[in-house]
Amino acid sequence: MTAEWRPDPEGQYEYRWWDGQNWTDQVAHQGQVGVAPMGRGGAGSGGGQPGVEQAGGQPAGGQDGGSAEPQAAVVDQVGGQPQQQSAQAYGGGRGGAFQGITGDLVDGRYGEREAQPIANQNAKLLRVRVGQPFMARQGSMVAYQGNVDFAFEGGGASKFIKKALTGEGLPLMKVQGQGDVFLADLAYDVHLLQMNNAGLSVSGKNVLAFSTSLDWNIERVKGASIAAGGLFNTTLRGTGWVAITTDGPPVVLNAAEAPTFADTNAVVAWSANLQTTIKSSFKAAALIGRGSGEAFQVAFQGQGFVIIQPSEGFTFNTTG
Repeated sequence: MTAEWRPDPEGQYEYRWWDGQNWTDQVAHQGQVGVAPMGRGGAGSGGGQPGVEQAGGQPAGGQDGGSAEPQAAVVDQVGGQPQQQSAQAYGGGRGGAFQGITGDLVDGRYGEREAQPIANQNAKLLRVRVGQPFMARQGSMVAYQGNVDFAFEGGGASKFIKKALTGEGLPLMKVQGQGDVFLADLAYDVHLLQMNNAGLSVSGKNVLAFSTSLDWNIERVKGASIAAGGLFNTTLRGTGWVAITTDGPPVVLNAAEAPTFADTNAVVAWSANLQTTIKSSFKAAALIGRGSGEAFQVAFQGQGFVIIQPSEGFTFNTTG
């Protein structure tokens, strides 16, 4: 017999997982998936609201009846909202791929999310369905399915020279073919942005992937001289999508609300139309920021936003 979600024979939950031979402890009820051993309460316990034992230890609530066609209710771990997916997606519908194995890793909550061609699989993993070619950071591919090709992308002689001279590293590969590609970088948080005839200045180390419809270049941060750190960023312009990473949950500041300053190591990206200058804090070098010696901040003015991560990266003590 086929492994599948079926109405709970005890009547306490909407559905219980049938592994093809026996009922299991996996249950689904009102948008939650959890564990409830057979025989707990029984169908005739009367009146009470059954509770599904979940990973977070919270009950799922009362029973609202079943349906003729089983639907596995799975919690969306990214947005926190329940989503309905067919029971055929778990176990039986994939040729018995998970037959005989139960547990949270195979109950569907970590399954591939296919609602959008390009979207977060979770907070630290990007999933791209390859239709049009796109650019990705070299080494960021953690898995793929299908017929996908990865090729070195140098960006031309001028960009190669800029990278060599500025140290603004953006090693890229071109991804094309047919299939699904999963991207990540050091378990950093991944954020997907859609650009519509806009520009974004991004630190090269925070670029994960972007569509080939965007033009990219390495540009010096305006107001930053070599003496002030020689700051260079990767600028993306046009219409398309870009995925960036942050070392922890970021804060996004509206530069139009007030004078805005950011540590050069903590700033991730900003609207390319913002005016930038470099502020040096000689007297506060030991108090502001984590770098040794003089402390520099980027000052922003104009209409736009600035993305700041809660990390200034690795610092080294050079005083001995």
